[in-house]
Amino acid sequence: MPSVPPDDRLRVAMICVHTSPLDQPGTGDAGGMNVYVVELAQALARQGSEVEIFTRATSSATPEVVEVSPGVSVRHITAGPFEGLDKNDLPGQLCAFTAGVLRTEASRTAGWYDVVHAHYWLSGQAGFLAADRWDVPLVHTMHTMAKVKNAYLAPGDHPEPRGRVIGEEQVVEAADALVASTPAEADELVDMYGADRRRVHVVPPGVDLRLFRPGDGDPDEVMAAERVRLGLPDGPLVLFAGRVQPLKGPDVVVEALAAMRDAGRTVPTLVVLGGPSGRPTALRELQALAAQVGVADHLVLHPPVPRTELAGWFRAADLVVVPSHSESFGLVAVEAQACGTPVVAAAVGGLRTVVRDGESGVLVRGHEPARWGQVLADLLDAPEERARLREGAARAGASFGWDEAASAMLEVYREARDVRRASLAAAHRPTA
Repeated sequence: MPSVPPDDRLRVAMICVHTSPLDQPGTGDAGGMNVYVVELAQALARQGSEVEIFTRATSSATPEVVEVSPGVSVRHITAGPFEGLDKNDLPGQLCAFTAGVLRTEASRTAGWYDVVHAHYWLSGQAGFLAADRWDVPLVHTMHTMAKVKNAYLAPGDHPEPRGRVIGEEQVVEAADALVASTPAEADELVDMYGADRRRVHVVPPGVDLRLFRPGDGDPDEVMAAERVRLGLPDGPLVLFAGRVQPLKGPDVVVEALAAMRDAGRTVPTLVVLGGPSGRPTALRELQALAAQVGVADHLVLHPPVPRTELAGWFRAADLVVVPSHSESFGLVAVEAQACGTPVVAAAVGGLRTVVRDGESGVLVRGHEPARWGQVLADLLDAPEERARLREGAARAGASFGWDEAASAMLEVYREARDVRRASLAAAHRPTA
């Protein structure tokens, strides 16, 4: 681990309004962002910083402060009712949430926090005020963007409201630094939101390479052992891991199974590892679709699992699918590859960077089920090609590390601090 200069030992206020990093990813609003926030915070702490994560309390039983690991804590702010609030209801609670954040700082020594790092636009709104009040830089990571999602809307999905678009534009204008996960996301910030490119920084997220790694020994033997342990069937097996919602596209793979059957190809088992998001009926709707197209016997639904167990599910699969309609990064794709499992992903957003087409997996243009069925069938019928992709997947996954991401983020924090100081100095410079 690189040595840490004294001025890098920052106190960071991370803001994550709508979902706690303590929540189980894969259901509700919890997903890759939850993992991103807690993993980045812990990596920053390993390099000497202190990170306090502010999130909205969703249960009266949750302690006000939870120590996650040395140097990292999660503070739950009461803002509105604990239960029953949809993410779309949260803008009305931003005033109460921000007041709770400001009260926390008010109990500290003056100048306690060095930087505010907000995640998602709701947090950016709260972070905007906090950074302004504390006179520290605002660093913002979008994670997803309304204009991008609306441009690639999944069938049956609802467009993001105009209020979110306006809120995102305000945060882009206010932020001292914007963090994108890939060059493609950086371009979207500039082209679609008019961001100042000088303030846009690309910092690829990482993956816990101690947890997500290939198994020891022959990959086929590892796969067989994992399937026995998890109670999964023999034969071709494809895994989808994530929230079950239109944006993530699990319906595309279900219909691809039917296309494979109609083309006379072997139909694999599709394991969907995740919970409903947005609509509580999402799982039943996916089951109904599988029954409608005649592949219900090939669909296995399983609740999301803790991250300590997720790597085994990746190693048990022949292929992992990420058919998202838009994806700023695609953490599942990185984690699966780090386990040595090839990924078949939609050629959208950050997935075009994360998945090395023809080397660690295959990128599929569009969401036509027949095309997806052909790609999956061809790979499942080609064990030598899958073996080659396994090796490439492991190499690709191993290139992402959280310590490297934290080092790069510290550089962003320092530059944002310098930008803010220069701006304040210019504002107070006497005119001739």
